Amino acid sequence: MLRALLQLLYPHACELCGRDLSPSEQLLCLRCSMRMPVSGFHAVRGNPVERSLWGRVPVEFASAGYVFSQHSGLQSLIHLFKYGARRDVAVHLGRQLGLQLRELGVSREWTGVLPVPLHPAKLRKRGYNQAEALAEGIAGVEGMPGLVKGLVRQVAAESQTKRSRIDRWENVSAGYGWRGALPGTGAHLLLVDDVLTTGATIEACGRAVLGASPETKLSVCCLAWAG
Repeated sequence: MLRALLQLLYPHACELCGRDLSPSEQLLCLRCSMRMPVSGFHAVRGNPVERSLWGRVPVEFASAGYVFSQHSGLQSLIHLFKYGARRDVAVHLGRQLGLQLRELGVSREWTGVLPVPLHPAKLRKRGYNQAEALAEGIAGVEGMPGLVKGLVRQVAAESQTKRSRIDRWENVSAGYGWRGALPGTGAHLLLVDDVLTTGATIEACGRAVLGASPETKLSVCCLAWAG
């Protein structure tokens, strides 16, 4: 609440520490930006995100930009965009992901950035889809492909919090489908979500995409890994 009040009164203050931002800083001051828990996974084949999907859904590349930990600056930012109606925070963090990916040159074959969808009822309640805001930030980076849609959430799921791996999979496995035009020949989509825990949501979304368009290639990037 104090951070929200500071941002209202001083909109050029760092979201985490409240310090004034310089003209070259956005959302976070340099010190807080340097403290963000960057994973380094993008350059590592067989990283924890890839391993969590092995044998579950075929992907060309899988990674996460940050490592999630409780009581961290990253957790505070995630709470801002998931529960504090701060879509701009998600777009900013998505842009940071896009910059990470572009700098490593792993984006050259992607043809579109695809967000994990929300069920319409949850979308109305929250006001926006945080995964779409992240994907929008990624797509806004020069040299990255544009945002694409088509994946839909057909069945509302209960909260995944405190569920076992099997319960999570049963909760989401039949809930996704593809609606509208299918990806074209040679499509290679980057599937984007906020936090990856068991990988159940990514697996279900990946199966929905590949079930509708078996020739499509799929990559995955989440904001944070919490495995």
